[in-house]
Amino acid sequence: MIHGATGTGQAPCHHGEILQGVFLDAAGRRCAGLVTLPMAGPGSSAAFVRRPGAEPEALTVAPADRTKAARAAVLAVAECARRTGQPPCGGELRLTGEIPVGLGMGSSSSDVIAAVRAVADSYGLRLEPSTVAGLAVRAELASDPLMLGGRPVLFAQREGRVLEVLGPALPPLVVVGCALGGGEPVDTLSLPTADVADADEGDVRAYERLRALLRRAVATGSAELLGAVATASARRGQQVLGHPEFDALTALARRAGAVGVQIAHSGAVAGVLFDPAAPGLRRRVRGCLRALDAHGIPATRTFTTFAGTGTGTGTGTTTEEIPHHGPAQHGPAHRGVDRPAGPDTPRRPARLPAL
Repeated sequence: MIHGATGTGQAPCHHGEILQGVFLDAAGRRCAGLVTLPMAGPGSSAAFVRRPGAEPEALTVAPADRTKAARAAVLAVAECARRTGQPPCGGELRLTGEIPVGLGMGSSSSDVIAAVRAVADSYGLRLEPSTVAGLAVRAELASDPLMLGGRPVLFAQREGRVLEVLGPALPPLVVVGCALGGGEPVDTLSLPTADVADADEGDVRAYERLRALLRRAVATGSAELLGAVATASARRGQQVLGHPEFDALTALARRAGAVGVQIAHSGAVAGVLFDPAAPGLRRRVRGCLRALDAHGIPATRTFTTFAGTGTGTGTGTTTEEIPHHGPAQHGPAHRGVDRPAGPDTPRRPARLPAL
């Protein structure tokens, strides 16, 4: 068998959402949208080998359950072949990565974006983020904005377009990560999805107010204001997710002197948010870790956000992990589970590395 060019691609993950809801675009049309919290750490890597002469549908993927990434690769081959004037062909896609599945960290989006980038690389192309976003949405119906680098954006996840660039970078934060529900994976396909056309006018106005507050938080570098937005969004998300630990999480965050909490709106990952400029920060973080342990909420990783260079988009938000010590240091978010979180995810362990 004659193999063609090989390409590689990578994509990061995220730590759930800061804000998610129904918003208005520039034309006043309602759109589902979200703002993710970037996180350094596990991501997806892809390698794609073209097979000239093979039918475009003759595309294999390993692991074999990554059907969304396989669909994305087929779409990317068609796009790249069109741009280069070559006939579409099949190939072999291989994915690697350690993003926990079912916790709301963008594992499928990361796989899809890495696959698209690997296919493009095999053609000697680098696709624009907007093109990658469009292919990702076609492959998985909704996508996280992991192709856009570190700038905070309000992203229409079902349409693959940016509704608003909120600013150059998020305010600095220290995030104490944890996993609700004992770290059990959430089958995102089983969650109810509301039609944006059915959203209550009051809800839309409330989300637009949170959007304006988040825009102000980014403009002023206010961790406190960002924390208030994230907490309000997380509280609204409980109408669907209904985490039993939510009240305990928000209460311990207040006692620890945090500015708020953020929770993945399609999973179980959560974060207690601190202002890094607050006095006694280390004491606050240690108190938070002790309180999480006392409530049986597994702590996962602690990391910072700060202004830096994003991925291909100029200045953005980058993250850095902080080792911590204490009772939660070694506890994985989910112990001994390799069960499915959905049809694309049966073989990846649903755990967050603890530091």
